[in-house]
Amino acid sequence: MTWLQTLGRRTLDQLAGYGHAAIFSFELLKALPAALRRFGLVVQQIHAIGNRSLVIILASGLAVGFVLALQMYYALVTYGAAESLGLIVNLALVRELGPVVTALLFAGRAGTSLTAEIGLMKAGEQIAAMELMAIDPRQRVLAPRFIGGIVAMPLLAALFSAIGILGAYVVAVLLIGVDAGNFWSIMQDRVDVWRDVGNGIVKSFVFGVICTTVALYQGYETEATPEGVAYATTRTVVNASLGVLAMDFILTALMFSTP
Repeated sequence: MTWLQTLGRRTLDQLAGYGHAAIFSFELLKALPAALRRFGLVVQQIHAIGNRSLVIILASGLAVGFVLALQMYYALVTYGAAESLGLIVNLALVRELGPVVTALLFAGRAGTSLTAEIGLMKAGEQIAAMELMAIDPRQRVLAPRFIGGIVAMPLLAALFSAIGILGAYVVAVLLIGVDAGNFWSIMQDRVDVWRDVGNGIVKSFVFGVICTTVALYQGYETEATPEGVAYATTRTVVNASLGVLAMDFILTALMFSTP
């Protein structure tokens, strides 16, 4: 019966962890109105999270656009459908690759930064000092970063998709020789603003909530040691990435299941 007891104990510990995370998320949402009154802190966090992630987002978007256009052209030209290259690249970026890849990069860059920052504040007893001074760290530290993350994520995803389409244009039109008018006109005719672009923005917003919440939770609940902070940053990337991929499947099934 030892293995059964171990399984039951681990299951209960896991469920308790989920419950604790749910309570943390609820308390974080309660702190948002107070954080909005400190609008300067929110703007500062949007800059810290979003602007400092621009380089990796733009570079990755351009590379994805290059590769996507090249691979799609080789696949489509076999069936005489090279004129659909612009449409396929656009839909792939705004529906899936833009939000998902941006979220994964966001978790790796901004998420780990948030976790390490909060974890080091806890290790340096700055969080405890705030509580002793009757300052709620959720309102002063966590909530502005949460708002900054969920605002920056859709903007970064939009930039990723835009630079990816530009990269696809360079490869398809300037290098391969696809007609430029056809490349752009088929996007205008077949891409719907609300169904395609709008749903991509909704996805990126949800992914921003997931990545930012996971990062803040791991940083706030980590052990106040260097090893604890290191483990917390690793858990941030793993948990946020798995959450994004699982939620992407659910959102895609809900958004695009009907024509």
